[in-house]
Amino acid sequence: MSSRKTIFLTCLALLCIFALQAQNKPATPASLLQSGPMVGYSTMREVMLWVQTNQAATVHFEYWEKGKPTQKSKTEPYTTKTNEGFTARIAIALLEPSKKYEYALHINGKKVERPYPLEFQTQELWQYRKDPPAIKFVFGSCNFVNDSIYDRPGTPYGSNHHIFKTIAAQKPDFMLWGGDNTYLREADYDSRAGVLYRYTHTRSLPEVQPLLGSTHHYATWDDHDFGPNDGDRSYVMKDMTTEIFKMFWANPNYGEPTGGKGICGRFQWGDIEFFLMDDRYFKSPNDRNNTQRVLLGDAQIEWLADALTESKATFKFIVCGVQVINSAAIFENYATYPEEKQKLISRIRESKARGVFFLTGDRHHTVLSALQEHGKQYPLYDLTSSSLTAGVYSPNADEKNQHEVPNTLVLENNFSVLEVTGATKERVLKITVINHKGEVKWSKEIAAKELK
Repeated sequence: MSSRKTIFLTCLALLCIFALQAQNKPATPASLLQSGPMVGYSTMREVMLWVQTNQAATVHFEYWEKGKPTQKSKTEPYTTKTNEGFTARIAIALLEPSKKYEYALHINGKKVERPYPLEFQTQELWQYRKDPPAIKFVFGSCNFVNDSIYDRPGTPYGSNHHIFKTIAAQKPDFMLWGGDNTYLREADYDSRAGVLYRYTHTRSLPEVQPLLGSTHHYATWDDHDFGPNDGDRSYVMKDMTTEIFKMFWANPNYGEPTGGKGICGRFQWGDIEFFLMDDRYFKSPNDRNNTQRVLLGDAQIEWLADALTESKATFKFIVCGVQVINSAAIFENYATYPEEKQKLISRIRESKARGVFFLTGDRHHTVLSALQEHGKQYPLYDLTSSSLTAGVYSPNADEKNQHEVPNTLVLENNFSVLEVTGATKERVLKITVINHKGEVKWSKEIAAKELK
């Protein structure tokens, strides 16, 4: 045998040995990380952190007040499980109000480095002490992450995923996801494995990871993260998708007003409050016209009326997956449910709640609508913010939204920044719509005293 051939065979044997050793080598902690970590809800004394691994692993977090890395605390370990999509939601309790913290992820006892900051904050204790804090949050909907194996043929539907870096650059206190946060495909929504796969695939988008790691997140859903397109209460897997939605998001509560069904909920940040509505779990089919047609259902509407009456918030944001104020009875706008829409608006007016403002998604364009009823209280605004990365569509040619505010239609991937500032009796809401490049498309200020 020639020396050259001997060297070749020796190298081949060594490569085989190295390959076998690599197969048997334990996975590193970093290689076990699938997505996240993500910062969920925040209160004055508690914060929720979320993370996903790609196989069963033990995770915990270390955390410390920003600037004081020698005074660290850590959470109890949690082992991720197959039937939970290897997700973990870990609450950090007994924090101090008005503080910023840094944190680190540990998998199987080893720290996992991230190439971006990992931070969270507790809410301010301002009541009876000072004016409410300045608040800045981002709102958006319709996030499509391409997956060519399962996507429909043709031009990819998702684009401009760098928008999440643009959002992160705004340094908001939190981000509010308005539905269609992920898009279940035809191959997904008839099995638990399919839904877990889709949620995992969307959450693993590289561009969104820095935003997840240092900005608090809240979410409601619409049809595409609930189930089939235009999905309704007849969807047989709705309890399963409810469970998975809760696995992947970290809201402070779900479904309490409706006996634990669906994902509606409520949270507060400073002097503003949010009411996250579920427009899918109780919704009647679009074409069923021989019975009362509902979108939210009586239980949610009556809970909302109670909650608005009780709330002392300066601005009260009602978050719904579909448009509420648009007058055009088209697609799944609330105008296609006229009796229930009128009941909802009547309950809001009867509550005499101040500062009510709708935040909606779904339509793949951004627009502001305002309903001013003769002889009634202040106008009811509806900011539709869509889409983040999904395809963009113009309103139909025959769509006549009588309540559209001029010069607010945006037909490109975008998000909305909402800021509430000012002294207690002089609070102002500023809305700024920004495209994926970071360019301002329009802005508008609404004083709290205008919504009384």
